[in-house]
Amino acid sequence: MTNIIQKIAGLSGMTDQAIATDFLISTKTAVRNYTFALTESVTPEVRNTLRNQLAYAIEAHEKISQYMIEKGYYHPSDLKAQTEIAQKTTKAALKIAD
Repeated sequence: MTNIIQKIAGLSGMTDQAIATDFLISTKTAVRNYTFALTESVTPEVRNTLRNQLAYAIEAHEKISQYMIEKGYYHPSDLKAQTEIAQKTTKAALKIAD
């Protein structure tokens, strides 16, 4: 049923991309927040825990980025291609809003 709705709305294939993009943004936020928290922590135990969580977040970011690059959803080294993806995504989001 979901595939039918996606095709009718013209969003076939966009679901994986939207989920991956959201996950990538979340992991970037986690990396930033863990880094900030690490600079504010005072005990060695907390710093160690935050370093471990930061390492996991960086690893997750790498895996998600690789997945998106392989699928053609993300072009971090090609601004023109990434801009085209962003425009396509924006048009799809605006289509949903109508």
